[in-house]
Amino acid sequence: MSVPAFFKLVEIQTKIASVFPFIIGTLFVVYQYDLFSWKNTLIFFGSMLIFDLTTTAINNYMDYRKATNNHDYDYRTTSNVIGQERIPEITVIITIFLMFFIATGLGVWLVFETDLLVLLVGFICFCIGILYTFGPVPLSRMPLGEIFSGVTMGFGIVFLAIYVNAYDAGIANLIWSGEWVTVRVNLIEIIRIAVISLPCIFTIANIMLANNICDLDEDIRNHRYTLPYYISKKYAVLLFNALYYASFVAIIVAVAIGFLSPIMLLTLIALIPVFKNLQKFNAEQVKAKTFVISIKNFVVTNSAIVVFLAASLIFKNM
Repeated sequence: MSVPAFFKLVEIQTKIASVFPFIIGTLFVVYQYDLFSWKNTLIFFGSMLIFDLTTTAINNYMDYRKATNNHDYDYRTTSNVIGQERIPEITVIITIFLMFFIATGLGVWLVFETDLLVLLVGFICFCIGILYTFGPVPLSRMPLGEIFSGVTMGFGIVFLAIYVNAYDAGIANLIWSGEWVTVRVNLIEIIRIAVISLPCIFTIANIMLANNICDLDEDIRNHRYTLPYYISKKYAVLLFNALYYASFVAIIVAVAIGFLSPIMLLTLIALIPVFKNLQKFNAEQVKAKTFVISIKNFVVTNSAIVVFLAASLIFKNM
């Protein structure tokens, strides 16, 4: 399998959706807790990224296996056609298992470097990631995909990026004593992390929502009943708009209650390009033309958060 073929199988261009929450969580743990571990951060990044590649590859493979309209997919009965390269189906399967075991191995290593709560949270994220694309009724084929993708990646990655650096800072812990397992959380700290994660949650959910809006007719033909099917395309588009505005409201709230520096209010500048992009999406929802708007708005919104979170950190240490 060539590198371009592999990149297309795992849709490498979409991995930015996991990188931004990782960066935001890493910056926030330094800003809020003054803690940072290069080793734990790199191990987590490797495990997170490889598992993200794995779930995407599984999703593409399962779409082929479950599709009733084979003309909508690159897969054929014995091979996967990517670009001009024909990849044997067994190669795709081996690649998926190899990535899964590498991601799992890195995750186990990280548990030994931190504590058992990382194992619990990581296991939950792993299960959601697999169930998202695998099983008799994958989450991606239900009206739950936006919720699970947004929360798992938007909150889960931010939380873990923070926790692997600050696992002993009193955020939460898991205690295993004999036959008793106790999980304790600092409610204020969890709320703090949840609030600063909201923009990631909403903008990641919107990537899937935009995809489902654009693919609505095709999904119905393939018996894939996603959120826009249940609430109608009209209200799905309204939700798409609302989630972006809610992202900026979350930043304002976080500043107002002292979770973020007032410098973060400068992220509101990003509303200008986000609004212009939304006007284009509202005019037409065509996969080849306007799906990319969800990616652009994700990048614009979260880039602004990264820049001004970094600025907050610099001014804090001056």
